[in-house]
Amino acid sequence: MKTYLFTMLLALSLFSTGVTAEQKKTLGNWDVHYMALDSTMLDPAIAKTYGIERSHLNALLNISVLNSVDQQPQQVEIQGNVKDLFGKTTVLSFKQVTEGKAVYYLAQLPVRNEQHLTFVIDIRQGTTQQQLQFSQTFYTE
Repeated sequence: MKTYLFTMLLALSLFSTGVTAEQKKTLGNWDVHYMALDSTMLDPAIAKTYGIERSHLNALLNISVLNSVDQQPQQVEIQGNVKDLFGKTTVLSFKQVTEGKAVYYLAQLPVRNEQHLTFVIDIRQGTTQQQLQFSQTFYTE
């Protein structure tokens, strides 16, 4: 049976201490699901499969975009950045992962303990564009 990355990440986020659960924002006609978590929370086999470096100094951002009416996965163009409290901006590099009908966008980023980051993600499909913004504090071991 094929393991679905998003399901695994959601399960990890719900049952692990110190990890924020999956979140959702409705942006226009899309439901955008997102979560950022410590990459060490990933099973080593899953991390290897998707080329994700597991480290307490790395976080993983997972975004999926669904049509808000029929919940069908959307293939989009996605780019963004993250800014720390000192104003340092890091550009995120996203990788699209497709498993069956599911489509995920993954980006890794460096983190430090008790680091508060603000994410700004631009999502585009044809002429439709939306922006996802959220903040999160990371706690590393």
